[in-house]
Amino acid sequence: MGKIAFLFSGQGAQYLGMGIDLFKNMDVCKKIFQDADDTLGFSISNICFEGPEEDLNRTENTQPAILTTSIAALRALESFDIKADITAGLSLGEYSALVCSGIIGFKEAVALVKKRGKYMQEAVPEGMGTMAAIMGLNYSDVEKICNDCSYLGTVELSNINCPGQVVIGGEIEAVKAACSIAKDNGALKVVELTVSGPFHTSMLKTAAEKLEKELKNVYMGQCSIPVVTNVTGEIVQKVQDIKPYLKKQVMSTVLFEKSINTMMEFGVDTFVEIGPGRVLSGFVKKVNRKVLTLNVQDIKSLNSTVEKLKNR
Repeated sequence: MGKIAFLFSGQGAQYLGMGIDLFKNMDVCKKIFQDADDTLGFSISNICFEGPEEDLNRTENTQPAILTTSIAALRALESFDIKADITAGLSLGEYSALVCSGIIGFKEAVALVKKRGKYMQEAVPEGMGTMAAIMGLNYSDVEKICNDCSYLGTVELSNINCPGQVVIGGEIEAVKAACSIAKDNGALKVVELTVSGPFHTSMLKTAAEKLEKELKNVYMGQCSIPVVTNVTGEIVQKVQDIKPYLKKQVMSTVLFEKSINTMMEFGVDTFVEIGPGRVLSGFVKKVNRKVLTLNVQDIKSLNSTVEKLKNR
């Protein structure tokens, strides 16, 4: 039998009401939301459950909100004695993966990502940066387009998500020019993303530097299961490498497609997406249609996933 990987949602997966039925139906989930509220000093639970949407979409709230919902869903799944053999997350989701592996405690992680979100939000003044998803071109072609447009300003690869989907980020004029050239070069679709900044580009250097200072105060334990990092797309070999990776991750390309391939080489044939949304499952299927993808974001999906995993 193949191995199981747990994948954790990144920013953009949030929606109003996420986690509410886990909170209402499972004490282990309720405790996670209460711990988050106590640690942050305000009700992130209410923002998850009731909004307003504007507050949920503010990066410094979005990040702890998704982390909290993801770890609540993880604890729900673990209560059925289901464990992962390896774990990874998309961008912010890497922090959930680190909690899953036992490297960072949940309370430390939720406080840390609140600050991470704030630093990322502050790094680039509003109206200066943007991001766009480009479908239907391979990443080397998109990288060349970015290089060709760099005379207009910063434009870089932000995410290599799966075959045929690359996200770029940078200064608005340069990103728009790259999108236009991508269309001319046969991109199937180009979508400008509604984000508050050009995440995972060199424009986030100040955020990375502030995060580095915060990370000095965070205790990192030994991992109980391997973690794949976004920065290299490989399994982390030493715990002492994690802090430098987390600093670099803010301002460098998220190698998610490579991360999926690494996990399949490790022997994974079942991927469980944990947290809001099902975006990552779609990426996995683009890499390999034959693997099993499941998700846990509410009671219905939890019960369905538990049943399928027990019957593997």
